[in-house]
Amino acid sequence: MKKTLTALATAATLAVAAVAVPQQAEARGGAVAAGIIGGLAAGAIIGSAAAHGPYYYGPAYYGPGPVYYGPACYWTHERFWNGWRWHWRRVRVCN
Repeated sequence: MKKTLTALATAATLAVAAVAVPQQAEARGGAVAAGIIGGLAAGAIIGSAAAHGPYYYGPAYYGPGPVYYGPACYWTHERFWNGWRWHWRRVRVCN
């Protein structure tokens, strides 16, 4: 996206410059064209500078992740009798 906008601003600047340049060299006719070209160039430079973020974010430390030392538990299925028939249920088994 940044490259597209920069290319678009450059193309617009060159298009305005191409239209403004063929005029005859007179002291009274170049002020408006110079203002437009200068404004487009300044806008392209400022926009390009504002679009780029910082490349260096400073030092960072990424330590090891959290470690949990607890009982080794796991889930399993257990078959049980409820008085009428056999059922299955999930139970947690810890060593």
